Amino acid sequence: MPQCFLLDTLSTPLGDLLIIADEQQRLRAVEWKEYEEGLYHLLARRYKNDPFELTEAVNPGGLTQALARYFAGDLQAIDTLAVASLGTAFQQRVWQELRKIPCGTTITYGELAARLGSPTASRAVGMANGSNPVSIVVPCHCVIGANGALTGYAGGVQRKAWLLAHEGAIARQGALSLCNL
Repeated sequence: MPQCFLLDTLSTPLGDLLIIADEQQRLRAVEWKEYEEGLYHLLARRYKNDPFELTEAVNPGGLTQALARYFAGDLQAIDTLAVASLGTAFQQRVWQELRKIPCGTTITYGELAARLGSPTASRAVGMANGSNPVSIVVPCHCVIGANGALTGYAGGVQRKAWLLAHEGAIARQGALSLCNL
């Protein structure tokens, strides 16, 4: 029998956000609505040996409300949300390390690789970062290029800039100019 995943949608200042949780109230995916088709393909691949059915739900496990509080300014509202994403052992290590990045700070791909004990694995870290299915909560947007460039966010550099400004990691003025590109 397939497992049941619960789907909700949250309107944010950056567009609609899809929230997928399991029945144990753990996030399985958080993705922007315009990438919905790609998200479903990713989930189908990752869960091919453990199928699931997707059911619409309102605020599953309070997760949607926690993300709404984050967007309203309560930045710590998502700190302790449970996440259960499938990925390789290396991806899991990268995602766990991402959760340790304090809100309002950034880290480079090289620094993240070094924290994992693999200082030459910046590219592999970038690939794992880009495969993160639980954006925002697993803060892949906090990873920047070695030169400080806002690179590598699947949701777009404008969203990355907005999120970093929202968290106080970069100046809001710079983020606004990026959002107007």
